[in-house]
Amino acid sequence: MTKKLLPTLIGVALAGGMAAAQADVTVFGHIDQSVVNQKSYDINNNGTVKGTYDNNFVCTTCSIGFKGSEDLGNGLKAIFSIDFQYNMNARNNGKVSQSKQNGFVTTPAGSVTAPVVTNVSGSSDSITDRDQWLGLAGNFGQVRVGTISTSYKSHGALLDPGYRTVAQMRDWGMQSYMHNGAGEDGEGRATNTARYDSPNWNGLKATAHFTLDQDPNDANGDNNPYGGGVEYSNGGLLVFADYVTTDRGGNDEAYKAGAKFTMNNFAVFGQYEVDGGLISQLTPYLRAVGANKGADVWMLGGSYTMGNNTIYGAYANGENADDTNFASVNTSYEAYEVVGIHSLSKQTLVYLGYGFQDFDGSQSPDPEAWALGMKHKF
Repeated sequence: MTKKLLPTLIGVALAGGMAAAQADVTVFGHIDQSVVNQKSYDINNNGTVKGTYDNNFVCTTCSIGFKGSEDLGNGLKAIFSIDFQYNMNARNNGKVSQSKQNGFVTTPAGSVTAPVVTNVSGSSDSITDRDQWLGLAGNFGQVRVGTISTSYKSHGALLDPGYRTVAQMRDWGMQSYMHNGAGEDGEGRATNTARYDSPNWNGLKATAHFTLDQDPNDANGDNNPYGGGVEYSNGGLLVFADYVTTDRGGNDEAYKAGAKFTMNNFAVFGQYEVDGGLISQLTPYLRAVGANKGADVWMLGGSYTMGNNTIYGAYANGENADDTNFASVNTSYEAYEVVGIHSLSKQTLVYLGYGFQDFDGSQSPDPEAWALGMKHKF
């Protein structure tokens, strides 16, 4: 069924565009293709970790979608967006390209020894959903219902010059797993969710979202996550703050503050994320060792633009989580990234980047990768 869905939607959109000229419908998309030389890890029979380098083609959040609006009169509009992600490097045959995921190696003895980058296989199809929602917009702002990115995730994207490329910060420890995933438990893309976005009050905007927990197998009961954010933008200054909680009680929240300042060709940016338990819950390797809270993440970076060229670098620090089930495990790390971007046009760019994570502890292998890619938006 999934294989037939995208062609059907394209046909419906094209037919609808011809039959109903009053509808404002736009086809949009994103294509990123790169070759990545990344360090991956295997476990030997004696439980030791061996690092090897692999070359892979990676399609990072490639997508196609349809968005539009209908004027309902009196300043009111109906708005919608339907967005699908696909993988150019894999057909619908049960195979997907290798991707990065922070995790822990489990040795034959059963002990957790080290955070690593692993090559993982995901779903059996290369087409998955992204933000998909329906709503109303007017002088009051806008209200949308469906699957919607949280402001926590959206604000993080505003700081990342390499967003939606293989060099994006959230894949290299610069930003927490609060910027990833989809679901009803505080993930970056919230399902079963209503989100309100305020009008722009002289540079000041606010958001709020509320998620209905529809998982009958949720061991924590019917808890409805919620959160919100505020941002202020004026000239070259952007500042924001965000909060998300699963409303389960106890260690179930995360919040952050961030800023970016641009002056001529230079920009500096950073954010600080505080783990009240939710970052630990959503991060695979932290969850695997029973981390409770305290896995704060902070990032600081800068960029310089000269003509069609931009170079940026960033540094991040992930603090050691509290109360893990393995006393010998240290989950803290440092991360570094340097990326150069050349814009061929307003829609197309090429980039070359390097990322490295330095995990604390003698048993921790350090993930790293080189990437050369091309990105096009339409």
